[in-house]
Amino acid sequence: MARTLATTGTVAATAAPSRDGGRLRRILIPGLSLLLLLTLWQVAAILAASPRLMPPPGAVLARIGTEAASGELLWNLAVTLLRVGASFVLAMSLGVAIGIVMGRVRLADELGQPWLVFFLNLPALVTIVLAYIWIGLIESAAILAVALNKIPNVVVTVREGSRALDPGLLEMAEVFRIPWRRRLTDVILPQLYPYLAAAARSGLALIWKIVLVVELLGRSNGVGFQLGVYFQLFDVTGILAYALSFIIVVQLIEWGLLQPLERRINRWRR
Repeated sequence: MARTLATTGTVAATAAPSRDGGRLRRILIPGLSLLLLLTLWQVAAILAASPRLMPPPGAVLARIGTEAASGELLWNLAVTLLRVGASFVLAMSLGVAIGIVMGRVRLADELGQPWLVFFLNLPALVTIVLAYIWIGLIESAAILAVALNKIPNVVVTVREGSRALDPGLLEMAEVFRIPWRRRLTDVILPQLYPYLAAAARSGLALIWKIVLVVELLGRSNGVGFQLGVYFQLFDVTGILAYALSFIIVVQLIEWGLLQPLERRINRWRR
């Protein structure tokens, strides 16, 4: 008994430093990578013909501070984030539902395949312009245009995950007559978590880029609108300040929300 307890204590003591080392690695390596990026940026600014064409990181960070102090940066970031969030929720909800149906029902897959190919190859710019023409220069048109550009990508990812579901688990759920809602939450979704995480991560990166185009073309606020203003003024520092600010926000969402959530929901596989 004492030997067993000692062995357990040794394993726990060994596992704790391993976990600490894993956390340190997740912080240290991205930090070094960002430091290398800033170094290359500084070198490019030194070699540039004019500081106006390639401002150094210090000038861009100073501009971010100035814009944030005035409140203009924070307001436009908040507006853009709200549009990104609404479009993301709409695209993921519809895309996951359609993807599961197409992955499990052959007739739905055959009927939906031509639609899926059509929307996958429809340029985002066309969708945005048509949404503004048909619906008007309003928020619902902007959010719908962004969601329509992302839904097909979510459908493709989730459909492949639905096709890869373990048939044994599905048969067991059928034999024991597990209710559909519990079957979805306890059997189907846990197997789809890696695919959902991939769709969410790629979706966030794609959606915020399309949101900037939507704001550039038809909104009077947001990061995309400000980028359009600074483009007309040939203000590269302002463009990089707003772009970098939003990249930082999205990266914080990735590190603080998506990655921890992905590790948590994948614990059952270990």
